[in-house]
Amino acid sequence: MQTTSTVLMIRPARFAFNADTAVNNRFQQPILGAAAAQDKALEEFDGYVDILRTHGVEVLVIQDTPTPHTPDSIFPNNWWSSHADGSVVLYPMEGRNRRLERNKGVLHALEQHFVIHETIDLSPLEEQNMFLEGTGSMVLDREHRISYACYSGRTHSEALRQFAERLDYRLCVFHAVDRHHTPIYHSNVMMSVGRALSVVCLQALPDMRERQALARSLRNTGKDILALDFEQLEAFAGNMLEIHNKDGHALLVMSRSAWKSLQPAQRGQIERHAHPVVVNVDHIERIGGGSARCMLAEVHLPTRH
Repeated sequence: MQTTSTVLMIRPARFAFNADTAVNNRFQQPILGAAAAQDKALEEFDGYVDILRTHGVEVLVIQDTPTPHTPDSIFPNNWWSSHADGSVVLYPMEGRNRRLERNKGVLHALEQHFVIHETIDLSPLEEQNMFLEGTGSMVLDREHRISYACYSGRTHSEALRQFAERLDYRLCVFHAVDRHHTPIYHSNVMMSVGRALSVVCLQALPDMRERQALARSLRNTGKDILALDFEQLEAFAGNMLEIHNKDGHALLVMSRSAWKSLQPAQRGQIERHAHPVVVNVDHIERIGGGSARCMLAEVHLPTRH
């Protein structure tokens, strides 16, 4: 199934600007000191969880630990993903302090509620400087088994190939840049794929053949395409995630900066497919360089009875 009603979120302990990842994430801004950043992040995180639960989403919250210091642990979708066959994939991370997130007991906590049949560990690719940062690097069409990904320093072709081979996915890979012609670091800041709607900044693909191939793949799999411009991309409008609630109703989760950037016709297009769930993550976005989608690790595993 393309969407889930269960997500895992990491409640931050020492959220802060991460100089280790800021090298190629142009969204990060050191606007607050560490203590103030943590206070704001906690406030926004707890509000986000409350909104999701109010909408009938099951949210598994795991409290991060102060040590070792993992300033980006609030974005758990980058280092692991789960799949309906009971498999979990561990990914090779570029940021050295982000690799520490794998050793904080998250998967052990997950196993208390869900069944993990197999762990596919791609993280040793880090030793060869080959990176693939989970569902940040890839936007998955789980129903049609297509992995959409833009090349970057964090998304290596060999790592993509290994993912596709191990999980039987087809790749749709392309080059994408921002308005300053800088490579986009994660695919999920420029596109999302839901059951029937895809939100995507096609402008970001400078190669017209790649742009046409991406649009064709989305249309051929039944997606209604909502096209973003660069200004909307910079407001994190590409960083949305479609999930569903316990009654099966589609929800499209996004930040309020993303929602505010949309035109009335675009909002209407979303509302034809899903109920928009808008959350305030203003400080997390600006300091961490990731938005609403990055904070959600989808749980597609069988439930433990």
